[in-house]
Amino acid sequence: MESAVEYWTARAWLEWQVELGADEAMLDAPIDRYALDPEPARPAPAIPAATGERARPAPPPPPEPAPAIDAPAEAARLAASAKTVEELAEAMAAFDLCELKKGARNFVFADGNPAARVMIIGEAPGRDEDLEGRPFVGRAGQLLDRMFAAIDMSRDHPSSQQGLYITNVMPWRPPSNRTPDAAEIAMMLPFLKRHVKIVAPDVIVLMGNTPCQAVLGRSGITRMRGNWAEAFGKPVLPMFHPAYLLRTPAAKRETWADLLALQARLREGVSP
Repeated sequence: MESAVEYWTARAWLEWQVELGADEAMLDAPIDRYALDPEPARPAPAIPAATGERARPAPPPPPEPAPAIDAPAEAARLAASAKTVEELAEAMAAFDLCELKKGARNFVFADGNPAARVMIIGEAPGRDEDLEGRPFVGRAGQLLDRMFAAIDMSRDHPSSQQGLYITNVMPWRPPSNRTPDAAEIAMMLPFLKRHVKIVAPDVIVLMGNTPCQAVLGRSGITRMRGNWAEAFGKPVLPMFHPAYLLRTPAAKRETWADLLALQARLREGVSP
């Protein structure tokens, strides 16, 4: 009888402890759990086959970044493959590493007589040039035509003696007609060098600061204009850009002197 009382009493105590939240038996002395080895990480439970779900494959590793492309080197490779003006135009039009191409309406390559003795190099197309796809066709282009008509030269003349061949450093219009930056000039310079090589003019005229920076490696057109230099094995004459002359009519006097110097150089025979 004594044992029965003890059993039911012990059971009542146990049920009371379970209701209080006790879920495991304790030892006679407390355990220092900080002194125990950390519990190893448990593996993720496997998905039971009965659920019909398949284990998801591990995600693929991220793709390796594409190697950086040397834009000037790629331009040089494409330019070297061109043997004619037409092939060079195709190579330039297919060149996709210049961001200016994405915002331009048209590819502006060149205009005039490729056999001309004089090659004019401008900066980049403006709005009118971008719309028409030809260099120097806006107000500045119209002034350029009048300037050279004064010394009996024209882009439309079939003669190499009186004809003109016109191109730009950049074949695509920069946004808001901004000046091309150094990286843009560097990547297009191989095409310009090849252009001069194929056309083989007697004289190069650089219109403004950007062509001077690209071809001669320096700027400061007010100091450089009218002073002959050499580049690509050709005599080079820096001149004011016609757009500058529209803003500064007083500078037309210096430009007329430069045109007469060009005419005299052509008449005397050109030597580097």
